[in-house]
Amino acid sequence: MSIKSITGLAVAMALFTSPTHAKTQIEWWHAMGGALGQKVNQIASDFNASQSEYEIKPVYKGTYAETMTSAVASFRAKNQPAIVQVFEVGTASMMGAKKAVFPVYQLMEKTNEPFDPNSYLSTVTGYYTTSDGKMMSLPFNSSTPVLYYNKALFKKAGIEQPPKTWKEMEAVSQKLLDSGVKCGFTTTWQSWTQIENFGARNNLPIATKNNGFDGFDTTFLFNKAPFVNHIQQMADWSKSGIFKYGGRQSDAMSLFYTQECAMVMESSAGFAGIKENMKGIDIGVSQLPYDDSLVQKPANTIIGGASLWVMSGRPDAEYNGVAKFFTYLSSPEVQADWHQATGYLPVTKAAYALTQQQGFYQQNPGADTAILQMTTSEPTANSKGLRFGNFLQTREIVDEELEKVWSGKQTAQAALDNAVARGNEQLRRFERTQQ
Repeated sequence: MSIKSITGLAVAMALFTSPTHAKTQIEWWHAMGGALGQKVNQIASDFNASQSEYEIKPVYKGTYAETMTSAVASFRAKNQPAIVQVFEVGTASMMGAKKAVFPVYQLMEKTNEPFDPNSYLSTVTGYYTTSDGKMMSLPFNSSTPVLYYNKALFKKAGIEQPPKTWKEMEAVSQKLLDSGVKCGFTTTWQSWTQIENFGARNNLPIATKNNGFDGFDTTFLFNKAPFVNHIQQMADWSKSGIFKYGGRQSDAMSLFYTQECAMVMESSAGFAGIKENMKGIDIGVSQLPYDDSLVQKPANTIIGGASLWVMSGRPDAEYNGVAKFFTYLSSPEVQADWHQATGYLPVTKAAYALTQQQGFYQQNPGADTAILQMTTSEPTANSKGLRFGNFLQTREIVDEELEKVWSGKQTAQAALDNAVARGNEQLRRFERTQQ
């Protein structure tokens, strides 16, 4: 028998006689497409390579809404994943589905995995924490709205500093128009930026019961004078070009990319898209404006994005792996890399410190604006976050009503009265599902 045959036989016998240990597979359903999806795959691959017991399998399930709908359907069919990414407006719905979720704080306790909620940014974890301080899900891709501005257009208009208040927004926009710019500012995600974060920034409640944190039997309050005055002012500005509506979600970014509008209020996670679409154009990042007739010092803004929820009904072996993965995902190195690559916030204090030490903010001016905006003061009851059932539907209602204001079909008061009434119906509908 040849040496080659003997070697082949030995290998075959070794494979036949040696016990093999298959990794425990853990499905992670997410809503990150494109470059973000590639980054998610990389995170999973790096974790899988770091140990030999578990294999995270990321599965793209479409939009945030589609991913959440798929998770609900899978639980009913008893083939749910171990981890699902849920956007922030789905938080109340996930908390209400007590039989379907395995709270993160309980997961980490059960698996004896080291876990310190205080290591995370409080303005991030507050959104996903019970009123008595227990973390229900793990923050993952967290963002907050900021103000982006075109430095070249500012320089042409003789403007040295970005506006800090809404009064300054008007004055700066008028200077831009006088210099030949077609539009002062636009906004994306108008419910998030102009209602929800307007309330947080100016320390105003969006609804009763601490913005829903203290119970589902809440009612909306964003048809009060400060909100009405703000929306009516924007409607008046739209007649002169100070403000221009560019569509729902992030549709308005095209107005900024083409330099038709010199400023835009957009997610901090939109920075990567701006750099890609506006190469060679100097872009500044500033904090979201506040109304200095309402507050002397603005409160923090609130987050968008999503967190990772653990589904119940999976084997203990998977939960051990999920806990290990969450520890890995929260490590300073992984979080700092995710933050720097995507523009999402670093969700831990250590990741923020590491990013500073690495000189990232010096090399990328403005990249820390969102973090400073979120951490310069302790969250108030009005800036901690929002927790409303069926809030995705309510956001769509707000979009519908505000679009009637921008088109001149109704006043700001009528629009917000309608949005509050219709939104309250959604709250009552959700409340009935919890009884």
